[in-house]
Amino acid sequence: MATTSIRKKASSKSAGPGVTTRIIRLVVQGVPATRVFVAGSFNEWQPAVSEMLSLGDNQWVKELSLAPGRHEYLFVVDGLWMPDPRASQAVPNPFGGWNSVLEVT
Repeated sequence: MATTSIRKKASSKSAGPGVTTRIIRLVVQGVPATRVFVAGSFNEWQPAVSEMLSLGDNQWVKELSLAPGRHEYLFVVDGLWMPDPRASQAVPNPFGGWNSVLEVT
């Protein structure tokens, strides 16, 4: 089973006047796959925009620059959409599944 961790890195940058983003690192472990993406409200649910990098040993990582707020997301593992099993929050989605929720402060 996949394990996932989300860590906020110390860095931040401006996304325009008055908006600061945070670098969020998504890590997925234990996922034997050819390709893994992350899709969510932050990239208009377009998985091809955010491909995760393989670190070997079934580990995947992606750093995202996100504005503060609530973001819903899913992992796309070889075409299969799946929630983050370690997300602290989840909400039902219109397809009968669950979206993971990430709060960026």
